[in-house]
Amino acid sequence: MSSSSHLSNEALEGYESTSDPESGTYNITISSENVTMQKSSRGLYRGLFPKAETLGCFMVVFSTCASLACMEYMGIKGGIMENAATAALSIAIIIFAFGEISRAHLNPAISISFAIVGPFPWVLVTMYVLAQLGGCVLGSLAGRLVYDTKLDALLTKPTQGLGAAFSVEFVATSLVMFLAATLSTNKPSAGRFSGFVMGLAVGLGVILSGHLSGGSMNPARSLGPAIVACNFDHMWIYVVAPTFGAIFGGLLQRALRLQGWTNNDILPNDQHVMPLDLSVGITNYRG
Repeated sequence: MSSSSHLSNEALEGYESTSDPESGTYNITISSENVTMQKSSRGLYRGLFPKAETLGCFMVVFSTCASLACMEYMGIKGGIMENAATAALSIAIIIFAFGEISRAHLNPAISISFAIVGPFPWVLVTMYVLAQLGGCVLGSLAGRLVYDTKLDALLTKPTQGLGAAFSVEFVATSLVMFLAATLSTNKPSAGRFSGFVMGLAVGLGVILSGHLSGGSMNPARSLGPAIVACNFDHMWIYVVAPTFGAIFGGLLQRALRLQGWTNNDILPNDQHVMPLDLSVGITNYRG
């Protein structure tokens, strides 16, 4: 048995290492308490992932309810630009608030795409999706309770045909995921402004798709209010199109990266900071 293997077993089993000055052999003592503390800290940090996703998605829907209530109070008829601004601001703030905890996916389509293109572990996908969906349901309920928001106003609906709605949801989500995958590389091009950039991307996506599909780009965002309202008309569009759109955007970005496309020549290395993927904290997660 090698000395490194012997040392590892001692550390895990809690035995104290010994030394033999005559033979010149020295073993480093590693306390089992330290190993237990590291495992406990990892478990605690891992337990924050779903909480951050739930709270983030709650804020996405609740901020929409607040915006609708504010415009109604001011006698302003809400439109696509108002919805886009609300989405952009809320996403940017949430990324800065929870990005270091869960990397603020806030979207089942994004989580699934990151699991396919890497490095997000598949074992966390179900937990993330349920947390995101739960946050959107709670946000819808809270908006209804606090602002008396009509659930119909939160539902995403096709306005000019199912084909058009599907297409714009696919394209808009592809663009958002392409940018998210770009920013989540080891040297993100936007640096510390990644949250703002992602917020702007989501806002642009709402502008591109709002008049045709309602600008969802997020299965949880559409399903949450639908569950509360018990109205699932055409909901398959808002589940299938964003999911496949995100997968396409992630695979496209990966293909370009593997072919040598890089942003390393655009910015100095010291400006590439704050990755938005989960490779930093949980790439080695095994359950």
